Amino acid sequence: MKYFVGIYRLVIAFLCLAWTSVAWTTPSYWVYFTYETNFLLGLVMLWAGAASLIDGKQPPAWLKGILTLYILITGLVAFFVLPPANPATAKYVFGVMTNVILHKAVPIMAVIDFVLFDAHRRFKWHYIFSWLLYFPFYLAFVLIRAHLWPHSGPEAHGNPYPYGFIDLTKITWGQLGINIVEYIIIFAVLGLVLFLIDRALPKKPLIGAARG
Repeated sequence: MKYFVGIYRLVIAFLCLAWTSVAWTTPSYWVYFTYETNFLLGLVMLWAGAASLIDGKQPPAWLKGILTLYILITGLVAFFVLPPANPATAKYVFGVMTNVILHKAVPIMAVIDFVLFDAHRRFKWHYIFSWLLYFPFYLAFVLIRAHLWPHSGPEAHGNPYPYGFIDLTKITWGQLGINIVEYIIIFAVLGLVLFLIDRALPKKPLIGAARG
């Protein structure tokens, strides 16, 4: 079974790394939360998959947890907040839209991996708060980049803001602050849900075995 788990995780790594590869030729795409989280998850899954195959040490619980949380957020935001991708302007890898893989396939596969293949009851209660640290750094990166290079894209007409809720060409600083607080609360709630699910599941993986 360890080979199935290892290969499954390597497939996730392949999907993440292959379908974010368009950002290497279009660097402005790295400003998308989707591309950042999928790329980082790809690296962690590469580690986890190799560790499963050779009975090595798995990624730390905090690291695996934060990537699981943020890829879940990526999928939920894409489903509930973002408009559908335009096939005419979307990016493709191997003939498949990046949005399909990065917004749908990878989040679903990562949640399945967390539930079935991870060891559980490893999360500390304070992870719920430390997992939130990535979001402010991401926002700072977007806002500073937009200030320094206001026409750098990746959105239409060179708009540097990747998402409407932080687009200062369309909203005020006050609204931006409100949006940020709302998102942080939502992220904290999702982190709590992930923590509680981890606590509710058996300590040993439901399928396979893991070290670390």
